[in-house]
Amino acid sequence: MAALEDVLDLGSELERSYPVYVRNRLKFRVGQLVYVAFSADNLQMGFAFPKEERAALVGGDPKKFRMPAPSDLRFNWVESDLAALDPGEAREFVVDAWRMVVPLKLSRAYDLAHPHGPGPGPRAGS
Repeated sequence: MAALEDVLDLGSELERSYPVYVRNRLKFRVGQLVYVAFSADNLQMGFAFPKEERAALVGGDPKKFRMPAPSDLRFNWVESDLAALDPGEAREFVVDAWRMVVPLKLSRAYDLAHPHGPGPGPRAGS
């Protein structure tokens, strides 16, 4: 069961990434591109995800994932319930979303520095 605390540090540590609050909602950006956003209650996480793969993700596990609002279907975006995700899985989605908005050289540098992925998160030991 993932929570905001599982991905909060990761979003701040990824190169060029920074947190912002918009209408009381936490979002992570690279430049002006939002790649992860949380609901006001921090129970939902929306993240960048390829449009062409979105239907398969949502259809494969509709209890975890859902399509964005109709007005947001034009964007590379999907929504999820954080509690339905494992902490490591949530962290992987954050990193994959970040990869969509950074240059390839940053993505490759991350892979070299973290060959086993982002890891389970800070709450994994508790």
